[in-house]
Amino acid sequence: MTSSLIQNTASTPAASTVRDVTLDLMRSLGMTTIFGNPGSTELPMYRDFPDDFRYVLALQESVVLGVADGYALATGNAAFINLHSAAGLGHALGNLFTSYRNQTPLVVTAGQQSRSILPYEPFLFAERATEFPRPYVKWSCEPARAEDVPAAIARAYYVAMQPPYGPTFVSIPVDDWDRPCPPLATRDVHARYAGDPAVLAEAARAMAAAKKPTIVVNGGVARDGAWDGVITLAERHQAPVWVAPLCGRNNFPEDHPLFAGFLPGDRAAIVARLGETDFILTLGGPLSTYHVDGEGPHIPEGAHMIQLVNDPVAASWAPVGTSIVTDTAVGVAALLAGPEPAARSAPPRRPAPPALDMGGAFTDAHLMERLAALRPAGSVIVEEAPGSRGAMQARLPIIDRDTFYTGASGGLGYGLPAAVGMAMGRPGEKIIALIGDGSSSYSIQALWTAAQQKLPISFVIVKNRRYEALHHFGRHFGLDRTVGTELPDIDFCALARGYGVESFAAGSLEDIDGALLASFAAKGPTLVEVSVA
Repeated sequence: MTSSLIQNTASTPAASTVRDVTLDLMRSLGMTTIFGNPGSTELPMYRDFPDDFRYVLALQESVVLGVADGYALATGNAAFINLHSAAGLGHALGNLFTSYRNQTPLVVTAGQQSRSILPYEPFLFAERATEFPRPYVKWSCEPARAEDVPAAIARAYYVAMQPPYGPTFVSIPVDDWDRPCPPLATRDVHARYAGDPAVLAEAARAMAAAKKPTIVVNGGVARDGAWDGVITLAERHQAPVWVAPLCGRNNFPEDHPLFAGFLPGDRAAIVARLGETDFILTLGGPLSTYHVDGEGPHIPEGAHMIQLVNDPVAASWAPVGTSIVTDTAVGVAALLAGPEPAARSAPPRRPAPPALDMGGAFTDAHLMERLAALRPAGSVIVEEAPGSRGAMQARLPIIDRDTFYTGASGGLGYGLPAAVGMAMGRPGEKIIALIGDGSSSYSIQALWTAAQQKLPISFVIVKNRRYEALHHFGRHFGLDRTVGTELPDIDFCALARGYGVESFAAGSLEDIDGALLASFAAKGPTLVEVSVA
């Protein structure tokens, strides 16, 4: 998603239908894969379905959204989604929220009933269809005329692909597809932009003058292709690099001597971890994504913060500091063009985690260490195991660019289908879906799509038989007992077999290596159910 040029080279003959012009547009935009679960209000779109398109079926619409999100992240291009009227969109809204928070470009469409019967509120009528997905789409439209459908989809694409990236929505009446339609004009949209050069130069001078600068990285570093620039900038300034709270991407190598760790979504804890820094450079997103309430300063006393972010809204609500709206890579390049800092000593390295007890119960920490030791080089991890995230961050370092993805919303049910889309968008690469047992139960149907597509995914299910993250928050809120959080009696191996996925079970140091290695060696999808204490 770092291209500065969005192109549409559609050239449809004049005697065409809405369907012809739309498919030609999608072809020119590289959207020849359609993700969906069709219904009666969508079927006419697929009349004489062209051979150069493919339709990817998922068994429930939230899964459709998750698969498409992973595919868009993998390819860097907006994915096209077709849902079944208001009912299908309703099923998909949870993962649409996650896609919005992920800043994933998606063109979401849904069928609407025929225009001629809309006054009578027909069966499957989507009332006020454009309002339904708001505010979690950047733009939504139900075209006034059938012949406006291709132009609406073009606009939806261009809006989705402009920073901050995100989903858009078009509602399409079922009888529009066969109506005559004129060709759509070719257009180019330049989508990348830079911050004010004078303000960026001032920021570079301020960073060079700082005594103890600190860098905080967020998802825009990965989205804007700023990985190498951030490493160079950190090394030049000998600045420790922290990951922003609740970040959905990996943005800095976690084995680098300057990697400091992960900031929590807690105001006081952020201030404590940043310590005595006098200058904070926040790149690619906000620092102040809080999960719990708090009081006191947002950054250490005496420190100044400069934020480089491609989202004007995020810039508007930052509680402190100076915000510069810019592409992250462009902004980092401007900082690198600034003055050299005075020599600084290297900050202390991040301490290693304590050694594990190899004779006690098998825990998620043991699992993370074995994953780190055994996973194929360059494999991609898609994670949704919030109760095990601390163990993962401590013992499963993510080293290579674009090899870690998780949902930025806090909603569950995203990770398992997103891994399917990631595998489709990065063919030949090994994808590891690291998913909690609670999370996986929201979207387990995605296993079927993985099996049908024969994708090389290892689904590693962390089976702790509870919503572990809620147990943690129960302690935070002083609860003696957290009700409704136990998950006994789910057989994930049986579920996998039912959807056509080979499965393995493990739960000790004696059997974990064999199960993981068998899964990693498989050419198709496999599931490893890992029972942990």
